[in-house]
Amino acid sequence: MAALKITKENFQTEVLEAKGTVLVDFWASWCGPCKMIGPIIDQIADERSDVKVCKINVDDEPELAAKFRVMSIPTLIVFKDGQVATQSMGAKPKAAILALLD
Repeated sequence: MAALKITKENFQTEVLEAKGTVLVDFWASWCGPCKMIGPIIDQIADERSDVKVCKINVDDEPELAAKFRVMSIPTLIVFKDGQVATQSMGAKPKAAILALLD
């Protein structure tokens, strides 16, 4: 399943009210490290049916970035049953991103 585009309009339903694990990628189109991990995030979305994978463009959704104090991108936040479980900044290899989900 492809990564879901998140906006302030669907954030509550898709992330906070979701049961289970949700991986949220805060990114921007001009960000080099974001472009590096983008394909990895898409792979995880395709491979892991037990995880909902979402992307938030910080230029389009500055309120959501501010709400979670995203100061540098890419920032990955893992939510479990609507609560922040872990947060990671910067480009990471696939194995490190998968480790965040456990």
